[in-house]
Amino acid sequence: MKRARLSHDGQPRWGTLVDGDAAVRLDDGALVGVDDAAWLPPAEPGATVFALGLNYADHSAELGFTPPATPLVFLKGHTALAGHGTPTPRPADANRMHPECELVAVIGRTARRVARADALDHVAGYTVANDYAIREYLENYYRPNLPVKNRAATTPLGPWIVDAADVPDPRTLRLSTAVNGVTVQDGTTADMVFDVAALIEYLSGFMTLRPGDLILTGTPHGVHFVAPGDTVACEIEGVGRLVNTLVAA
Repeated sequence: MKRARLSHDGQPRWGTLVDGDAAVRLDDGALVGVDDAAWLPPAEPGATVFALGLNYADHSAELGFTPPATPLVFLKGHTALAGHGTPTPRPADANRMHPECELVAVIGRTARRVARADALDHVAGYTVANDYAIREYLENYYRPNLPVKNRAATTPLGPWIVDAADVPDPRTLRLSTAVNGVTVQDGTTADMVFDVAALIEYLSGFMTLRPGDLILTGTPHGVHFVAPGDTVACEIEGVGRLVNTLVAA
């Protein structure tokens, strides 16, 4: 099953993909065709959004770093998120802004001091993020500062959440990013330094994860700078394809 969050009649609504993913049946019964949908990021405003730095070995090597010994976690504000198909602003001084395709784990059960062996039982599903980085604002690769990863609407998320039961092994998924139809990232979640289960074990060891919380799990190699007018598509097999277009801001 796939769950999506749309803007309908001026209000956010959750719904389920039906008719071979051609439409969304909203929880209030309304039916919306996917081509007519105003997609919102599939996250409630109160969710905690975690993100990872240097969590792929090949991306760490690309940037000239040794993979970290412990997860490099930072937080994102909800206003940084944007829905599928919505414009992504590229600041005028961001000539070194590049897309980052990421698998997102959505927490489904409260998790506190969860063992790695039980961690995936706390995942409701998965979605796709494009966690754009803006290198001009980067002060420290190991702890990205707020302006790098929290610019308004620069983290597209979606289009939907796929049930965890429909993603048997999140460690073996192919990820790719295309800019104007040309592939610029092509990797696999097998290259994660810390997989989803390890991240849940780590985070729940010192805090409580709540249903709806999101964990953006990092990106593979492939730094490619984008410009206004570029169309960027991030795709994860078995999860979804997230598309946004850059606009000048």
